[in-house]
This record gives sequence, C-alpha cells and structure tokens, in this order.
Amino acid sequence: MEIFATGLNYKTAPVEIREKLAIPEEKYSEILEKISLLPSIYEVSILSTCNRVELYGLSDNIEESFEEILRLLSSYSGLKVEELKKYMFLYRDRDAIAHIFRVSSSLDSMVIGEPQIVCQFKDSFSKARESKAVKHVMTRLFDKAMNVSKKIRTSTGISRRAVSISYAAIELAKKIFGDLSDKNVLLLGAGEMAELAARHLASAGVRHIFVSNRTFEKAVQLADEFGGSAIRFNKLFEFLPEADIIIVSTGAKEPILKKEHFKKIEKIRQGKPVFIIDISVPRNVSDDVNEIENVYLYNIDDLKMVVDRNLEERKIAAESAKILIDEEVAKFDRWLKQLQVSPAIVKVRNFASEIKDYQLKKLFEQMPYLNEKERENIELAVNSIINKILHRPTMYLKDKATKENSEFYVDIFEEMFSPKWDFRKRMDVSLKKGRKSEK
Repeated sequence: MEIFATGLNYKTAPVEIREKLAIPEEKYSEILEKISLLPSIYEVSILSTCNRVELYGLSDNIEESFEEILRLLSSYSGLKVEELKKYMFLYRDRDAIAHIFRVSSSLDSMVIGEPQIVCQFKDSFSKARESKAVKHVMTRLFDKAMNVSKKIRTSTGISRRAVSISYAAIELAKKIFGDLSDKNVLLLGAGEMAELAARHLASAGVRHIFVSNRTFEKAVQLADEFGGSAIRFNKLFEFLPEADIIIVSTGAKEPILKKEHFKKIEKIRQGKPVFIIDISVPRNVSDDVNEIENVYLYNIDDLKMVVDRNLEERKIAAESAKILIDEEVAKFDRWLKQLQVSPAIVKVRNFASEIKDYQLKKLFEQMPYLNEKERENIELAVNSIINKILHRPTMYLKDKATKENSEFYVDIFEEMFSPKWDFRKRMDVSLKKGRKSEK
C-alpha cells in the first residue's frame, strides 16, 4: 500500500483547464464515490478550490490508480485523457506526504500563508470521512497534516503579516490608532479594493461607516451592507470632521481631497489623527495633505511596499516551515512503514497466543484444584513471559521496516514462525499414520 497525491493546480495548469475540473458542491459526493470505488484505491479524499483540484489517497497500485483517475476526470471534464495528462502531477510515498503537508500549511498556495486553504482542506477531509472514503491511514495522515499546519503557523508566524492591499491598509490603521472600535470610517467611492478594505475594517469592529459615491443609490446599497450611512457626494465635506479613517477610490482625474479641506477641520478635530488611504489611480488626494500635523496619507504604492515587505518575511518563514515539514514527513513515513509489518507481528502473536491457550488448558486440566484467582495469576505470568520474549524481535522488525529491503526482514520473520519448522507436530502426525497402518 502506498500514499499518493495527484491532480492539478495553479502551478501546473491554466485557469481554463482548472475551471473544467472544478467540482461544485452538488457534484462532490458523486465524484468522490466513483473514485473511491475504483478497484486499486483503498482510501481517497478530494480537495477542489479555485486554484487546485487534487486527490490524496492510499493505493496498492499507484500507476493503475492514476490511469483510472485520469479516465474518470476526463469523462467528467470533457478533456481528452492525453491532454489532461499534460497538466496532472503524481507524487508517491514521502513526496506525496510532503505535498499534502505543504498544502495544508498554505506553503503551496499562490499567496504563502493565506488562511483560506486550511478551512478548505479541513472541509474536504470532513466530507471524505462522512462518505467513509477515508479510513485509518488517511485519517491519521490528515490529522497529522492539520497538526503540522497549526505548528507552522504558531512557530513561524507565517500568516501574521498582511499580503493583500486591503488588509495592509487595516494593518497600518491599527499601527496609527491601536484600537479601532471608536473610529469612524468614510468610504469615498466604491472601488473594489476600497470596498474590501471597508469590509476588513467593519470586521475589525469600527464604530460607523459612512459611504459617499457620485451614484447615490450605490452608496445606499453599500452602506446597508455595513450597517452604515450613505452621504450624497455634494455633502461630503460636511462629514469630513467625523472621519478618523478615509478610504478613497473614485474615477476622478484630479484630487478631490486637498490640503485646504483638512486645514478647515483642524480645530474641529482637536489634534485627533486622520488616516487616509488613497487607492485611486490617478490619485484622488493631493500629496501636500501629508504636511498637516496628525494627517497620515498612504497611496497604493505605499501599501504595495508594505505588502512586498510582508511577502518577503513570509518567504523567510516558509524556509523554516520546510525544515519542520521534512521532520514530520520522516515521522509519518516511519509510522507507515511500521504499520506495514503489523500483519506479520499480529500473525506471530496469534501463534504465541494459541500455544499459550493450549498449554494452559492442559495445565489446568492436570491441576483441577486451582481456584479462579490462582488461574488468573498463572495466566498473567505466562502473558508477561510471552510479551517479554516477543518484545525484542518485534522492535527489531519495526526498526528494519524503516530501512531499505524491509520485505527481506519481514520474510525472514514470517519464515522463522512458519508451521513447517514444527517438527514435533509432523512427527506426531507420521507416528499416528504408522500406528494406523500396523492395524
């Protein structure tokens, strides 16, 4: 049995291919069931996001499983097998385990450290478990993957730094104000990034959000989403003194907010800081606004510098995470190899248990006067002797399972306890045959 990981992602396939393979919620169970019923696959889970469609599983013939998966996905997507094959990757054993750990830890994501993949990974496994498509081995692997993900996030801080323009704005706002719960936000314009920044601010618990847009209906619609207030564009400057954080994103060709606007409200603000994020291109806030004390203006290039710096820090954290993943892959691989020798160990222990039961039965028949407690003590002592005798060969086999040529040692172990070496039993059989022939 081997672990495998196969599929395609943003590194191996363009979006027009990925979208054909994407599995919607209503189709997920059907596709999962079809793949889990493939004869060479014992356990399987599917992860389908906008950036990847990947399958992780356990197989007794990975090449056969890969070909069967290709045919099934070809039928589902309408892509020819040969075309699909160009975009599909296939990892096995340690490479597969390492890939699964990287995905769960967001080291394989387009944006390193992004948190969404953790929830998507966990959700995909929950669905596979509910469908009984995963059992002991893959359950252990996914639990370990989530554990590795948590360990990487807490020990490397890989997801602490903002790597989106909108979230970088929030990070800067918190540096200026600290607590945002008593701050008012003015959203000027309804650009996508400005709207997203406002959403982040709303989730950070700001007091109130005002929205002003040239199209008033759009301002009303957006304000309703935030539980805020819409302001007519020509009334904008009346509300300027109320704003602690201003997000500007309009299509204007020249500055809307200028130095004189903030000079007018200086006394009203009584020295309270104003944080302005100008995401407009061209810029909608004049540079000289920054000359006013306690007014902090950042444009999209300033935010991009924050994002780039944070991305570099995440890349450094990712290098530390790779070392941790290598260690965890080695541990899981060792457990998996030791698991594969378990049948041989169980067979030997069952053999020892049969001998024990037979000998104790004979002993207790010869000593009928023993009470129940005495019999229990004798049985405990015999069990202890068997466990101590078998402990060393068991540990020896588990150790050899992690080395090369492990099958060689398993064969020797099983051969040692083969019935063919039980000469006394064979002699007893031959003696009985001889007595019958004499008669």
